[in-house]
Amino acid sequence: MAETSTKPYLLRALYEWCTDNGFTPFIAVQVSDGVRVPHEFVKDGEIVLNISFDATSSLKLGNEFIEFKGRFGGVARDIFVPVAQVLAIYARENGQGM
Repeated sequence: MAETSTKPYLLRALYEWCTDNGFTPFIAVQVSDGVRVPHEFVKDGEIVLNISFDATSSLKLGNEFIEFKGRFGGVARDIFVPVAQVLAIYARENGQGM
C-alpha cells in the first residue's frame, strides 16, 4: 500500500495554527494546467491567495485539492488548486510558515 503525502496534513495544520493565533493564512500557488484561479492576478506563473475564513466561502482543504469561493476585484470566483501546486503556506502578519 502506497503512503499518502504529508503535504495536505501540514497545510491543514498550518492553516489551523494561523487561525488559532489570529493570523491570516496565505498560500503561494504555482499556476499550471489544473489550477483554476483568476489569471489576471497571476504574476510570473504564481499567485498568492488569502484562505482565511473572512476571505473565503466553502473552503475545503482536502488531501488532493483546495477549493473555495473567493472575491477578486468584487467578483465572486470558484478557486481550485491541486495540493501539489501549493508552494508555501504562511501567516501574512509575520511570514511564518513553510
